[in-house]
Amino acid sequence: MVGRAFLPARQDTMHPEPSQRVFIISDTFVPVDTRSVSPVGTSAAYAAQRRRKTSAAYRAAERDAAPYEAIARFVIMRRAELGLTQAELARKIGTSHSAISRLESGQHRPGVATLERVAHALGARFVMEFETDDLTTPAQRAG
Repeated sequence: MVGRAFLPARQDTMHPEPSQRVFIISDTFVPVDTRSVSPVGTSAAYAAQRRRKTSAAYRAAERDAAPYEAIARFVIMRRAELGLTQAELARKIGTSHSAISRLESGQHRPGVATLERVAHALGARFVMEFETDDLTTPAQRAG
């Protein structure tokens, strides 16, 4: 059953600390420490931290998504610098508002052609490169 938060009006009922709220459920007072519990559940940051600690699959998914989240942050910041809305950017590159929204979510893997069009519309250069884990050059490895 869900209650609603309130501070008791009568001092004789309960004396909660300032960081506490009191929930009423079926005429029963239940103190809740608001420093650690939200009325709507845990925060997204706390939940992500908890999943990161316990799930190797979650950590792998975060690593896989990192490049796309970096692209999303760049697009959002550059679009804001230029004073463009998502809809305006979408019109400039010939796509839909929802496509820009997906790109800016950091969870979408855009194609090279899309990234080139976005870069052009944002007045940026699109640069693609390859890297290896071994940072030596082929000549250094050969000899």
